[in-house]
Amino acid sequence: MVRKTLTWSLTAALGLSMTLTGCSSSSSSSTNSGGATTAATETAKATDAASAQPAKKVTIKMMHLWPAGNSATQNKIVNDIIKEYQTLNPNVTIEQEVLENEQYKNKMKVLSTSNALPDVGFTWAAGYMDPYVKGDMFAPLDDLLQGDLKDKFVKGTTDAYAFGGKTYGLPVELNIVPVYYNKAIFAKYNLNPPKTYDEFKNIVKTLSSNGVAPIALGNKDRWTGSLWYMYLADRIGGPETLKKAIDRTGSFNDPSLVRAASEISQLVDMNAFNKGFNGLGNDEGKAEFMNSKAAMYMMGTWELPNYTTNKDVPQAFKDQIGFFKFPTVDGGKGNMDSWVGGPGVGLFVANNSKVKEESKKFVSFFVQKWGEHAITEAGVIPATKVDTSKVNLPKMYIDLLNELNKASNITLFADVQMKPASAEVHLNMIQALFGKAVTPEVFAQNHEDALAKEAK
Repeated sequence: MVRKTLTWSLTAALGLSMTLTGCSSSSSSSTNSGGATTAATETAKATDAASAQPAKKVTIKMMHLWPAGNSATQNKIVNDIIKEYQTLNPNVTIEQEVLENEQYKNKMKVLSTSNALPDVGFTWAAGYMDPYVKGDMFAPLDDLLQGDLKDKFVKGTTDAYAFGGKTYGLPVELNIVPVYYNKAIFAKYNLNPPKTYDEFKNIVKTLSSNGVAPIALGNKDRWTGSLWYMYLADRIGGPETLKKAIDRTGSFNDPSLVRAASEISQLVDMNAFNKGFNGLGNDEGKAEFMNSKAAMYMMGTWELPNYTTNKDVPQAFKDQIGFFKFPTVDGGKGNMDSWVGGPGVGLFVANNSKVKEESKKFVSFFVQKWGEHAITEAGVIPATKVDTSKVNLPKMYIDLLNELNKASNITLFADVQMKPASAEVHLNMIQALFGKAVTPEVFAQNHEDALAKEAK
C-alpha cells in the first residue's frame, strides 16, 4: 500500500510540473511558473527520498519440529531456505524456535491457551487442526493458492487443511502408500505384479501354499492394518464412500464398507499375513520383509530410502524391490490411480500475527523452496509437484513421483480424518477385525455408532 501511494504522488507531481512548465512562454510568467515548478520538484525529491529509504524492519517468529540432533537434513533445509529468504529480503529476520515432535505439540497447546502462537509454524492436518481453526487462530491462506502457489500442489493434498471452504495450512510433505514387493520371490514362483484383486488373491494363494508369507504386517500398531482396509474400501466403493461415512453425509453401514471388512477376513483366512502379525509392531513386521521372509509389504513412501539410498541396507536387497499400485476390484467403483496417503506437516500463519502479510510471503517462498530441496537432499516427497525431468534420483523415486503427478485422488488416513474418540474405535476395530474377533457387520456398526455419537 505504501509503494502504491508513493507512486501516485510521484506521478502527480511530475504531471503538475510538466503542465505548469508547458504554460510558461514568457519571462513575465517565469516567476510564478518557476515557483510552482520548484514546489513540484521539491515534492518529487521528497518522494524519491522516501522511496529510497530502506524497507521497514520485520521480524517473523517461526517454530518448527526438526532439531539438528535427530532431523539433521530437514534442519539444514529449513536453515538454507531461511538464509536465502533473508538474503533476498534484508529487512526481514526469521527467529526460530526448534522443538522435537512431542515437545512441539505440547508447546502449541500451551501457546494456544493465550492465543500466542508464533507468526509461522507447523501443523498436522484434519483433526489436529480442528480446534485451532475453530478458535480462529490460523489465518486463511487461499490467497496464496490463487497466487504464486496456484496449481503447484499435487491434486488433493491441500484438502485435509480445508475447513468450511477455506484453507488454513499448506503441506510441505506428502506420503502415498504403495505395495512394495520382492521381485526375486515373485520370479521364483512365476508371479507378476497384479492389476486386479483376483490376481492379487491368486498370488497370496501361491505364496502361502509354498510356505512363503505373502504379506509382512505388524498390526499391533493398528494403523498398519487400516491401510489394507482403506484400499479395499476405496476400490470397492470409490473414494467418496469412506469419506462420507466419516463426515456423516453417508453411513459406515454402506454395503461397500461392510464388504471391504469381509475381504480382510478372507485374507486372514487365506494366511495372507506373517505369523503373529496382530501382536507384532510395525518394525517387527517390516523386518519380515527386509529379511526376505515375506514377499510384500504395504507402507508409506517414507520407506523409500530403505529401498533406494540407505547405505545400511545391502544393495543386493534394494535391487530386488519394486512396487505396485493396489489393484482394482471387479465391479468396484475405485481406480488404480486413487491412493491412500496424505500430507505430513504443513505451514500455518497465526491469524493474530502483527506481520501476517510478510509471514504469508515467507510461507509461499518456503513451500516452493522446500519442494526443490526435500526430495534430493532428504529423500522426502514434497506436497508440491516435482518435474522429474530435472532431478537425478533413483528410478523408484521417479516412478512414484510420476504416479503422484497423475493421481486421481489421495484419501487421507482414516484415523487422521476422524475425531479422537472415533479414531480410537476405528483402530481398535481394525485389530479386532484382523484378529477375527468381530464380524464385518459388527465392525461397521461399531464405527457407525462411534461416529454418530461424536457428531452430536
